[in-house]
Amino acid sequence: MPQVFQPSLLDGGSKVEISPITTGADRTFLAHGAWIELHRNWVTGSDQLFSSLEASVPWRAERRRIFDRMLDVPRLVAFYAEEQPLPDPALDTIRQALSAHFSPELGEPFHTAGLCLYRDKRDSVAWHGDRIGRSRTEDTLVAIVSLGTPRRFLLRPRGGGQSRHVELGRGDLFVMGGSCQRTWEHCVPKLARASGPRISVQFRPSGVR
Repeated sequence: MPQVFQPSLLDGGSKVEISPITTGADRTFLAHGAWIELHRNWVTGSDQLFSSLEASVPWRAERRRIFDRMLDVPRLVAFYAEEQPLPDPALDTIRQALSAHFSPELGEPFHTAGLCLYRDKRDSVAWHGDRIGRSRTEDTLVAIVSLGTPRRFLLRPRGGGQSRHVELGRGDLFVMGGSCQRTWEHCVPKLARASGPRISVQFRPSGVR
């Protein structure tokens, strides 16, 4: 049975607000031209946003072929293409703020939003990079807003190597930039212990999946 989300008493109430982003202050440079930024508690009122998205998004289950078998993808997903209305006004505000801050560096605004719902400890995403489209050959940015129960997010150099991890949840903003999608991989692993649900919202520029 999926775990029930437990709101935090420290989340800041029902009003969804975002904090200013300090340019470069929280940037960590990785190997091969990649970098990451982590902004803790960037969204206040994130529990309210989680509950809104959990209830209103038309979540769908996917199946994928793994070798000779069709298997269920261990999470629920939704995708909002360019010009498609987002499911909550707060996501418009968030996307506009991210575009205003990162567009001078990126050269374009964020256009799409992908959402994943990790229902419990069994849901996960395997090692991968967002290399569908222009990100296969070009530097880009992917900005992730994490809502709900914190989960481990891992990164490692593509092809193997020592990994690093960070706990993301409850309004954290995590940005991957430079060559990160081409030269590094990331994942959200399954857990051995019980875990409540988490929603990941990924903002990307046009032509990046």
